[in-house]
Amino acid sequence: MIKLYNSLTNKIEEFKPIKENELSMYVCGSTVYDDIHIGNSRPVVFFDTVARFFQYMGYKVRFVSNFTDIDDKIIKKANQEGVDESVISERYIKSIKETYSLLHCLPHYKNPKVTETMPQIIEFIQLLIDKGGAYIEDHDVYFDVSKAQDYGILSGQSIDKLINGARIEENDKKHNPCDFNLWKETEVGKKWDSPFGAGRPGWHTECVVMINDIFHGKIDIHGGGLDLKFPHHDNEIAQATVAYNNKIANYWMHNGRIDLAGEKMSKSLGNVVWAKDLVQEIGYGPYRLMILNVPYRQPMSFRDEIIVQAKADYEKISKARLSLARKLQIEAGIIDYNTEIKNQELIELENEFKEAMSDDFNTANAITALLHTVKCVNLAVRNKELDLEYSKELMTVLDKEMWVLGIDFKIDALSEEDLDLVRKWMQARSDKDFAKADEYRAIITKKGIII
Repeated sequence: MIKLYNSLTNKIEEFKPIKENELSMYVCGSTVYDDIHIGNSRPVVFFDTVARFFQYMGYKVRFVSNFTDIDDKIIKKANQEGVDESVISERYIKSIKETYSLLHCLPHYKNPKVTETMPQIIEFIQLLIDKGGAYIEDHDVYFDVSKAQDYGILSGQSIDKLINGARIEENDKKHNPCDFNLWKETEVGKKWDSPFGAGRPGWHTECVVMINDIFHGKIDIHGGGLDLKFPHHDNEIAQATVAYNNKIANYWMHNGRIDLAGEKMSKSLGNVVWAKDLVQEIGYGPYRLMILNVPYRQPMSFRDEIIVQAKADYEKISKARLSLARKLQIEAGIIDYNTEIKNQELIELENEFKEAMSDDFNTANAITALLHTVKCVNLAVRNKELDLEYSKELMTVLDKEMWVLGIDFKIDALSEEDLDLVRKWMQARSDKDFAKADEYRAIITKKGIII
C-alpha cells in the first residue's frame, strides 16, 4: 500500500489510482527564460523518483511536465537581445532538457508547450465565460473567483483573508480584487488572435488546459514546489471547479524549497547555484542523493556538508556494486544478474526499501535501506566462497533500489583478454608472487580496468 501526504486534505492518505495499476501525474515545469537552479531541480529529481517507484511497483506511468514558453520574462529577455521570443524559449528548453538528462531523469510522457496549446487555451477561456465564471473587460478576460466554490481550498487563502491581508494587486478592471487574469491584451511581444482581442493567456490557465488536453479529465497526482500552492495551484483548482466540476487531481503534492544558509534562493536575488554546473561538478549520483536525502516536504538547506555526505554515500554504493559485479564475472562468468528474489533475507531487505518509499516517498529512509543492501553486498564480496544464487539475487535487489533512486549505472563487462589478465593478477597474489602481481597490476592500471 502506497501512502502519501495530500496537500488538498492536509493528511496522509492511501493512494488509490483512477485506473487500476496506472498513474497519471502532472508536475508544473519551467518558465523558459533561463537555466534551472538547484531549487528548481528539486521537484525535477523528486517527482522523477516518484514516477520510477510507481513503475517499479508495476504501474503504467504517464508523467507530464510542461514548458511555459511565452511569458513577460521571456519577452523582456528577447527584447534585450533583439530576437524573437522563440529564440529564447527554444534555447532554454534545449538547455533544460539537457539538464534533465544530466540528472538521469526518465523521459517524460509529454512536455507540452503553451504556444502549441493556444487554440485549446482560447477555447477553455470561452468555456469559462459561457459558464459565467469569467468576464471580459476591454479585451482582457478575468476569472470571477466568487463563482468558484471553496476558492483557496489548497492553501487556506480564503477571499476574505486575501482582501484583509492585502495580498492582491489593485486593478480597476476587476469586479473583485481577488479576480485573476485569464487573457490579457498586449502590444508587446508575441500575441494571438482570439474572440476577446489580440493577446496572450495568463499563467494560471495554461496548466489546467494542458492537463485536460492530454489526460482528458481528472488525474491522480498534480505536483510542484511549495511556492506554487498559492496562487497558481489554487487558481488552477478554481478554474477546473467551474469548467469541469473537479479539482484536477485526487492528490496534490508539494516539495519544500532549497535555501542557501537560510536565505531563499532566487534568480532575482542573484544567489543561485545552477543545476547544470553542480551536476557536472559532482556527478548525477551524488546530486540525486543530496536532493533525496532530505524528506521532500521539508525545506532543504544547501551547504557543503550535504555534498560531502552524498559523495561518500555514492562512493560506497558504486564501489560495492562494482566489486560484486566483478566477482560474479571473474569467478562465475556471470554478467546478467536479474533474477527472482527467493532468499528470505533479501526479500526482507527489499521490503525495507519498499516500505520507506511507500511511506509518503520517504527517500531519506530509502537511501538508508539501500545502504543496508550495500553492507550485504560488501559481506558477499569478502566471502571467499561465492554463493552464486545469493549473489545474483543480491545484485538484483541492489539494482532495483538504485534504479528507483535514479542512480542506476551499468558497468561494462571485462573482455576475455582483460578477464584473463585480472585472473592472472589474482592468481599471482594468491601464490604470493608479489613481483608478478605488481607487474600485472601495472598493466591493469594502464589499461584503465577498474576492479
